[in-house]
Amino acid sequence: MMERRTGKIKRETKETDVSVTVDIDGTGRTEVSTGVSLVDHLIAAFAKHAMLDLTVRAESKDGIVHHLIEDTAIAMGSAIDGALGDRTCVTRFGHASVPMDESLADASVDLVKRPFYRLTLSIKRTGIEDVSREDLEHFFQSLLQNLNSCIHLTVRCGDNDHHKVEAAMKSLAVAFRAASSKDSRQGGVPSTKGAMQ
Repeated sequence: MMERRTGKIKRETKETDVSVTVDIDGTGRTEVSTGVSLVDHLIAAFAKHAMLDLTVRAESKDGIVHHLIEDTAIAMGSAIDGALGDRTCVTRFGHASVPMDESLADASVDLVKRPFYRLTLSIKRTGIEDVSREDLEHFFQSLLQNLNSCIHLTVRCGDNDHHKVEAAMKSLAVAFRAASSKDSRQGGVPSTKGAMQ
């Protein structure tokens, strides 16, 4: 029987103070507080649809939203990466196509420890809710980079930018849930190399 996969990160700099705890084998419970409403919403959606328990608390020290969003994503990705451990007995691959009204997003995840991401959010406006487009794109980029996996995340179509990014986050969550799920037939590392590198 596999141990519960949990992780904890405390990231404190002169710019921010961020703490994240994660339980990959959870039920989708969240406690999220970053002070940025849209980021809180996206993080909660990820946890709910990935079915992991996630606590995120982030505070800005310098009042710069970019630093807060970036460090939150880095800490969240790093905590999940740590919780995955050596990634034995996982399904490894996951794919999801998630609609949100007129928008459609696809995510493909390989939990191999070779970080690569391709991201296409197709945001048209200069910002969504309380977040600039470049900061929102950077949130996704920092998260994907620090998950230490191979991930392709693409918004296929849509008109409403909020719907696009929410569909993107939910598709990432569902694909991650599939990839990180325990495979009872997998006795070790799911790779012909014998290592997830």
